[in-house]
Amino acid sequence: MEATPGRERLIEQFKADGLHVMFGNPGTVEQGFLDAVDAAADFHYVLALQETVAAGIADGYARATGGAALLQLHSGVGLGNGIGMLYQSLRGHTPLVVVAGDAGVRYDAMDAQMACDLVAMARPVTKYATRVTDPRSVLRTVRRAVKIALTPPRGPVFVALPMDVLDELNSEPVLPTSVPLTDVAPSPASVGRAAELLAAAERPVVLIGDGVALSGAQAELVAVAELLGADVYEVDSSEVNIAASHPLRRGQTGHMFGPHSKELIGGADGVLIVGTYVFPEVFPELESPFRAGAKVVHIDLDAYEIAKNHPVDLGLAADPKEALRALAGVLRQRQTTRQRAAAAARLDARARERARAALDGGRSDDDGTPMGVFLRTLAERTGGDLIVFDEALTTSPLVTRYLPAERPGDYHLTRGGSLGVGFPGAVGAKLARPDRLVVGFAGDGGSMYTYQALWTAVRHGIDAKFVVCNNRKYRLLDDNITRYWQERDIAAHAFPGSFDLSRPEIDFAGLARALGADGTRVEKPDEAVTAVTRMLAHPGPYLVDIQI
Repeated sequence: MEATPGRERLIEQFKADGLHVMFGNPGTVEQGFLDAVDAAADFHYVLALQETVAAGIADGYARATGGAALLQLHSGVGLGNGIGMLYQSLRGHTPLVVVAGDAGVRYDAMDAQMACDLVAMARPVTKYATRVTDPRSVLRTVRRAVKIALTPPRGPVFVALPMDVLDELNSEPVLPTSVPLTDVAPSPASVGRAAELLAAAERPVVLIGDGVALSGAQAELVAVAELLGADVYEVDSSEVNIAASHPLRRGQTGHMFGPHSKELIGGADGVLIVGTYVFPEVFPELESPFRAGAKVVHIDLDAYEIAKNHPVDLGLAADPKEALRALAGVLRQRQTTRQRAAAAARLDARARERARAALDGGRSDDDGTPMGVFLRTLAERTGGDLIVFDEALTTSPLVTRYLPAERPGDYHLTRGGSLGVGFPGAVGAKLARPDRLVVGFAGDGGSMYTYQALWTAVRHGIDAKFVVCNNRKYRLLDDNITRYWQERDIAAHAFPGSFDLSRPEIDFAGLARALGADGTRVEKPDEAVTAVTRMLAHPGPYLVDIQI
């Protein structure tokens, strides 16, 4: 094969793997590579004004496509900027292929400006991190990284690319990466044992996470839950793993306090865990939250997560879709008449509860606040046909009341614990799904981490919409410290001043206009209806700042 500079051959490798878009922020040590990017056909560079924003857009793009996304960072300083967002991707299992340049292998001994150990920096927030040091192994190394990123448990990977290595002539073959198939089913004996453990439960619970969505196992999950008559709680869940309207769905366990999760599941005598780790709370229960004697079955492709924190009776390292399909089949064969009747009664009871709740307060009855009116109007105007990227945090319950997460791909929730995901995530999702209306929700505090994402949306003609849920504070911290005071018998008092964002007031609509977008501020309920009309009619990025 005729040799060409490594920087050009690398782009051909990316294209062979279907990576035709690269998100990033440029730097001097990547200049030769980015010059080649500019000249490449059928390859698009999406510019962000800071690496955190680029990483967030790439994460949203990967989540919306279901595949990998390519992210370029600038040496150690750019990687440092992006690390917080890469942690989000690691916790959320987003397959990002991250590359960063450095000056060159020949300069290692000089310890010069911007020199640092990029691999050591990246390792804590990636599945795999390496540096190419030989021009004969550039593409081989990249293919290995892509394979690791896309193999469950998926996640970000990092490759450092020295400039002098990419400048060398390269004759490696350009080949699509071989990604192993992981649609493995458990043995019949294992499935039979799982059915035996779960079928007799009188208070069964199913705990689920994004491994269900990755496997495309939503229908199989519903089948097993209905056969068991089991309540379904979402644990490490940020995608649509079960429709919000399903009567057995009981919502999220939460990411903050272990006692809350224990309260929800502590009475279960049979527990099925699928596609998640347990438990992800910041302040978890150190003792097992499961009731003594409860039978626990855990299904996941990530064997590391099975029984990581608490013992289980049966762990199946298997694809959730295949395992659940097999489990449903065995349950249908082996359940007794009494067990089937009891499961059906539990399902019926939950369905009647859901029907009563709908009668007591339907979606059409907003709470009269500007946010409630805005969401009701948006739901009515769109018929719910939109993609929601949700970093609304304390406003999320209201968002999902009017825009429930019903269909896979229509809803993405923030994950990982840091702020700044909502707006760049919406930009990435809209770029991936240009045919769909995409609306990103973020709190006023969270939006300011990555507000520059609006500039990228304008520059590249990405018609995403944005909503600031503006309560002029880090409201989640108010809620969490209130719980802290209660647990430690501390008398309630004024919240710390560092939680307050009201001084000086931020003009979010003005900021949007300064970045080339447009926007409006909503202070009264009747203004919310007009804001929806303007947002939907505007041909480009548009922001609505809603006062709460």
